[in-house]
Amino acid sequence: MSSQNDPSCEPSSSPQDLVHDVLTRFDAYARIRGGRDSIFQATRSTPQQEQRAFDELAQAITLLRGAVE
Repeated sequence: MSSQNDPSCEPSSSPQDLVHDVLTRFDAYARIRGGRDSIFQATRSTPQQEQRAFDELAQAITLLRGAVE
C-alpha cells in the first residue's frame, strides 16, 4: 500500500480534512461495492478491491474519531 492511500502517513489534519477524507473513502467503497454484481465486466470489482476500500474507510474513521475525542 502506498503512503498516498494510507491516512496514517498524512501529517496532522484538521477534523474538517478528516471528515472530507472519510466521505471520499465512503464514496469509493460504495462505488466498488456497487460494482460487485455489475453486469458489465469492466465495472465489476473483486472481493480484494472491496476489502481494501473497506479497510481504508475504517482507518479514516479511526483517525477522525481520534481527532475529535
